[in-house]
Amino acid sequence: MTDQKLILIVDDEQDIRTYLSTLFEDQGFKTTLAKDGKEAMQIIQAELPDLITLDISMPEKSGVKFFRDMKMNDQWKKIPIIIVTGVSEDFKSFISSRHQIPAPEGFVPKPISPEEILKLVRTLT
Repeated sequence: MTDQKLILIVDDEQDIRTYLSTLFEDQGFKTTLAKDGKEAMQIIQAELPDLITLDISMPEKSGVKFFRDMKMNDQWKKIPIIIVTGVSEDFKSFISSRHQIPAPEGFVPKPISPEEILKLVRTLT
């Protein structure tokens, strides 16, 4: 049996976490879920995911802060992150213009296209 790739899904909306988890698991991936950046950090310290899907607007620790912390940490900065958000395309330009951190490896707007996100996930894992 092959090693299943682990995807960490970070979103404050339960429906989105459930949807993405089901979508990825149906394609043979393992998933773990976090409702905000703080919970996601605890998970990453326990087990390193192969990829992260990340919402931006969340309570506790926002996706922007989580993304910055991930990309500034030598141990975690190579983990690909796909931004999954309802925030407009302006955000993509904003985050890509932040010179102190690299741009995300992927960007998928909500409502989520299953084909689009699965294509990205397969490319990045």
